Amino acid sequence: MSVRLQIKSSETAPATADLILFSAKGEFIPRPFSSDEFDGSTGSAIIFHSENRREIYIGIGDISQAKAHTYRLASAHAIRRAIAAGAQEIAIDVSNLEGFPAEIAEGLTTGQYSFDEFQTKKKSEKSVSVTLVGPKKLLKDVREKIRRGVTIGEATNYVRRLGNLPGNFVTPKTLADEAEALANKTCLKTKVWDKGDLEKDGFGGLLAVGRGSANEPRLIRIDYNCSEKKAPTLVVVGKAITFDSGGLCIKPADQMGEMKFDKMGGCAVLGLMQAVAEYKPSCNVIGILASAENMTGEDAYRPGDIIKTFDGQTVEVANTDAEGRIVLADALGYVRKKVQPDLVIDLATLTGACVVALGEERAGLFCKDAALSLLMQNAGGKSGERVWSLPVGEEFEEQISSKVADVRNLGNTKWGGASTAATFLFRWTENLPHVHLDIAGPAMNDKEKPYRAAGATGFGVGLLSTFIESWTKSQNP
Repeated sequence: MSVRLQIKSSETAPATADLILFSAKGEFIPRPFSSDEFDGSTGSAIIFHSENRREIYIGIGDISQAKAHTYRLASAHAIRRAIAAGAQEIAIDVSNLEGFPAEIAEGLTTGQYSFDEFQTKKKSEKSVSVTLVGPKKLLKDVREKIRRGVTIGEATNYVRRLGNLPGNFVTPKTLADEAEALANKTCLKTKVWDKGDLEKDGFGGLLAVGRGSANEPRLIRIDYNCSEKKAPTLVVVGKAITFDSGGLCIKPADQMGEMKFDKMGGCAVLGLMQAVAEYKPSCNVIGILASAENMTGEDAYRPGDIIKTFDGQTVEVANTDAEGRIVLADALGYVRKKVQPDLVIDLATLTGACVVALGEERAGLFCKDAALSLLMQNAGGKSGERVWSLPVGEEFEEQISSKVADVRNLGNTKWGGASTAATFLFRWTENLPHVHLDIAGPAMNDKEKPYRAAGATGFGVGLLSTFIESWTKSQNP
């Protein structure tokens, strides 16, 4: 079932609307619940039935630990429970939650998402109306924050849908078409390199990785230009491997089905640009997707091959399943040579080593600038898309040294794989301020959670939208 969600604000709640109430652990609840039925702990929920409406209580845990993300998750949990209960009209009193309407609106928007478009028995559409209730003096501010939250939520859901689509529906050309469609309906501009353009301009990394597939690679650029003179420029690069078989170094069969998610960095860039076109930050933002399909066709690249990337550096292929860093090298070299922005950020489902180190909820953060690292960590805390700083630098250079080329695409040992991959990427940005985000863990989840359906998570849209706001202020004090 698909859900069309409408979120609005008002001084009063509709008389028959079901109510959503957030309750902290141990807080007085004006209903006859026993503690074993509902105690307000995080993830708990209960529905009280009255004559005209239902009250849906959602636990938020220890109130002293509650923050913006608490209400984002609780709202997502609430809308999922409400939809499952058949609710069509819902009200939430935000009079005492005036600091969180954006997070509540975002949570409601992301919580209602599910990926069922290929399930023929679930094609019906349901309309659900949500009213955020508050005093008149707050409504103008609330409306603007609702708009911001819905913008981030819808962009996140867009990323999730693209990510969940399998390889027979999403190819590099599909992502290029998505970028062009997005540009056509917004203020964005786009440029796409097809195979012929890549050959002409010397993007050897993308061409090598894409050689084994019938679906040709693409480099995709999307530009947002703000109206302010001398505005700083941010470039966000995404790894967009639409399907990763591992190439000739083929992956185990039991893991290969998830490799449709190897495009999540690129999908996050598309979602971010959709959001940027809506909320219009006071900086220039350029999104770049390095997209290919890594397959085992008759012309597939091989271990031992030597590849020349866009900026002239050469790479010895130690393993064809370390293809993400090769396509990113092309894109990052292009950014350094042709764009020269104030900052470049890349997102990539790059290494299983990062998942081993940090688990499935945090992205690895790699940056040589302490101030930038702190900005990104703070953005992670505010957005709920958390990051954790890991080392990058010369101690990992030896692992990727090559006797026949400038660098190898895989380390010589099994230790520090995420840091080795990050160190590889930093060769292509040289002195440019650069943040690398390894999102292999949080980009997808294989189990449903109270606040989120299984599958692609859309990680990156909220994080980078929050980061852009802080970074722009730091560039224009």
